[in-house]
Amino acid sequence: MKTTARILALILVLTTIGCDRVTKHLATATLNGTPGRSYLADTIRLEYAENPGAFLSLGARLPEWARTGILTLGAFIGLAAVAVGAFTRHWKGTSLIGALLFLGGGLSNLLDRIMRGAVVDFMNVGVGTFRTGIFNVADIAIMAGAALWILGARREPNASRNETGSL
Repeated sequence: MKTTARILALILVLTTIGCDRVTKHLATATLNGTPGRSYLADTIRLEYAENPGAFLSLGARLPEWARTGILTLGAFIGLAAVAVGAFTRHWKGTSLIGALLFLGGGLSNLLDRIMRGAVVDFMNVGVGTFRTGIFNVADIAIMAGAALWILGARREPNASRNETGSL
C-alpha cells in the first residue's frame, strides 16, 4: 500500500473512532440519568445505556473475568486479525474501506470496554414494537464495514487475495 493510501486509511479509522467518541461523550453528558427522548413519531429514540455484553447484550451475564477475556481480549485478537489480513493481503477498494470502518468501530468499542468495562449505547430505531437493539455510532461503522467488506469480496474477487491468487 502506498504512503498516501496508508494515510487515508489511518484518517478513515481515526475519523470513525473520533465520531464515535464524540457522540458517546455527548450521550453521556446529556442523556445519562434522564428519561429517553423520542423523535420523528418515535422512530428514533435516544436513551443512555451501558452494555457490559456484546451485540444485543450477549454475554452480559457472564462472570466479569470471562466477559473481560472473551469480549476484550477476543475483540482485540479479532481486530488484529482483520488488520493483518487487510494489509498483508493488500485488500483494495470496497473490501479495504469496509475493513477500515470495521476496525474503527471495533477499536472505539474496545476502548469503552477497557476504560469503563462496558460500551456506551444510546440510539434505538424502529416502528411501533418492531425496533432495533440500542446501539452507537461504532456499531453502525462495524455493520456498514462488514457489509462493504462482504460486498467488496463478492464484487472484486481478487480484492481479498494476495498477488499469488491464494486466500
